[in-house]
Amino acid sequence: MATPLLTDDQITDALNTLPAWERAGDAIVRTAKLPDFVAAVSVVDRVAEDAEAADHHPDIDIRYNTLTFRLSTHSEGGLTAKDTDLAGQISDRISTAGG
Repeated sequence: MATPLLTDDQITDALNTLPAWERAGDAIVRTAKLPDFVAAVSVVDRVAEDAEAADHHPDIDIRYNTLTFRLSTHSEGGLTAKDTDLAGQISDRISTAGG
């Protein structure tokens, strides 16, 4: 079953509840600096578990202790609730790890 795309207003509302996330075209993006490389990789490990459970996977860039997450529902061609839901989980993981 297809997941409906969010409207611009819905995206704006969601971003108001997702500090540090910003829109980049058909994606939302967050960059976070963690205390060190081990903490950053630990966040990636936890996010991988969350992503598998949701069957929705972010693009992740790892640069030592800095992570960039990019979310978009590629199968739908834009942003859906899957993206904003996973963004919230990612934010929680980052916060817990000291980022």
